[in-house]
Amino acid sequence: MRSRWRFVVAAPAPAPAPAPAPAAVLALAIVACLVAAPAPVSAQSLPGPSLEDLFEDPAPPWFGQAESRSRQGEGDAAEEPLETDRDSFTFATNTVGRGRLLLEAAHSYLDNRRDVDSHSYPEFIARYGLTERLEARLGWNHEVGGGGDVTGSDATGDEETPGSVSESKITYGLKYALTDQERWVPESAVILQGSTPTEGPESSSQLIVGYAFGWTFFEEWKLDAAVRYGNALEGDDRFNQWAPSIVLKVPVGERWNVHGEYFGIFTDGKANESNAQYFSPGVHYLLTPRCEIGVRVGWGLSQDAANFFSNVGIGLMF
Repeated sequence: MRSRWRFVVAAPAPAPAPAPAPAAVLALAIVACLVAAPAPVSAQSLPGPSLEDLFEDPAPPWFGQAESRSRQGEGDAAEEPLETDRDSFTFATNTVGRGRLLLEAAHSYLDNRRDVDSHSYPEFIARYGLTERLEARLGWNHEVGGGGDVTGSDATGDEETPGSVSESKITYGLKYALTDQERWVPESAVILQGSTPTEGPESSSQLIVGYAFGWTFFEEWKLDAAVRYGNALEGDDRFNQWAPSIVLKVPVGERWNVHGEYFGIFTDGKANESNAQYFSPGVHYLLTPRCEIGVRVGWGLSQDAANFFSNVGIGLMF
């Protein structure tokens, strides 16, 4: 039997394609993501505050952006209800405006804790606007009784002085509106004022520097604070006086205004240091936009303060 042989020559199998390198796969994936990605969204269409807004630190919506009188025209200032310095121990954060004259007067009664009662009158001060931001001040006052001044009319105060004293003095100075309220920046003013005795045991003049700042919120509410510094002399005893204060003023209707205030009068470098602190509410009424009357009372919170005081006054704008 004849055998048959069959020779089969197998063709070599094709070699498998090399796997792409990991770097190539990563590059292809990045390209695919870029191609499939949506168009960039503009910064204006993004929800929420932008980075620029965050750095600007906007004030909350209830924070009033009241326009200061110093930024208004003279016509607008004429219609703005007046705000006197005698409204509270904390003096106002604005000035009267160019060409305007504001006259203030009051009477104060103090029920002194360790001495005879005292009276202060007329606490007169004339404020005239040299520019929209700068005003000149000139005043006169007479005090009789056991001493002590809680009016703030001369930009500082005094603790009770033993013995019955009768004295008068003239005051003079300048007030300048520093800043207007803008977001968190407060409306502020600085006062530089001197006083010289015209009657009484003292003969030396006194210099006072005061700084007041505050914000308007809820449209018409005002929170103001101030600090005063003055040099004082009693006999041969020279010392410093500091008078910080803070007041919240709230309108009630179109003509009424009420406030609550804390203030203190502290000595530094005196032989017998004094610490007089008070709480004082008050109410004010606008007879017209250019005429205001007001009453404020107060109670001493420390042994160096008077038991009680009252202050009644008026302000007239021309």
